[in-house]
Amino acid sequence: MNRKLLLTAFLMLAISFGFSQTKEELQAQKAEKQAEADKFQAEANALQAQIDALPGWRVGAFGTIGGSLSNFNNWYAQGAPNNSSGNIGFTFNAFANKIEDKYFWRNALTTNLAWVKLDNKDIDTDSDDFEPTTDVFNLSSLYGRKLSEKWAVSGLMEYRTTLLNNFNDPGYLDVGVGATWTPLDNLIVVIHPLNYNFVFADNDAIFDSSMGAKIVADYTRQIGAIAFKSNFSTFQSYKSSDLSNWTWTNSFSYTLWKMIGVGFDFGLRSNKQEALNYALGQFDPMGTADEPTFDNVDNDLQTYYTIGLSYKF
Repeated sequence: MNRKLLLTAFLMLAISFGFSQTKEELQAQKAEKQAEADKFQAEANALQAQIDALPGWRVGAFGTIGGSLSNFNNWYAQGAPNNSSGNIGFTFNAFANKIEDKYFWRNALTTNLAWVKLDNKDIDTDSDDFEPTTDVFNLSSLYGRKLSEKWAVSGLMEYRTTLLNNFNDPGYLDVGVGATWTPLDNLIVVIHPLNYNFVFADNDAIFDSSMGAKIVADYTRQIGAIAFKSNFSTFQSYKSSDLSNWTWTNSFSYTLWKMIGVGFDFGLRSNKQEALNYALGQFDPMGTADEPTFDNVDNDLQTYYTIGLSYKF
């Protein structure tokens, strides 16, 4: 009996040792293959960098889609036991840049649209439709003649408005000339001291066009599975600070499988003309509050964000 037990124990140890050797060998082989793969990937990245540096067109796009839908029937634990709700939003970022030895032409499009719905089935006074919430549209075109590797004389046209509500009311068109600085391959800084800000709106008592300075900083990059874009645009009016404004938008996308991933977008904006226009729309002349003006209006920071699935085009 003891002899059988000893033999069994010996066999189990031998099998275990054999498996452990096999596992160690497999791990060693995997490490070798991974080292080779990293070497080839580094070489591929270097070749891609050379391709990206060649003159010609560079185009790309990525976006984020987020949303949720829900429906409740006789769910008595909540205030509205019978309701349906949902929100849908998407962003789209695209660029088409022509880079040559003596000049460049950079074009960019950014949109962020969202709708929300909350329908209480027990009342008839609310809406059962998806109502627009986030509404951003920005189109820009920058042309420059290179003075050096980092500097160029340039002209910029940038148009901003909303699409779902109040299209071109207001709408902003900046047209100006100045200089463009490119300290990094993916960073563009536009400095235009001669810029005219055309403002299109029905209420011309609040919205006014003026001459001023335009500054734009844009950073767009793809690092492996991560794509991101950050754009800051400001207009500083020479006529009045009340006519100045700035917008900062950011988009991030991480690819999980093939072209699908997760995305996050957020934006900040300050615009006193828009703040006053909104405040006057809410003002009750029969109330006790003072009528909003540029001097007393609360120019609160405007923000938005979208989280959801992303798709790389």
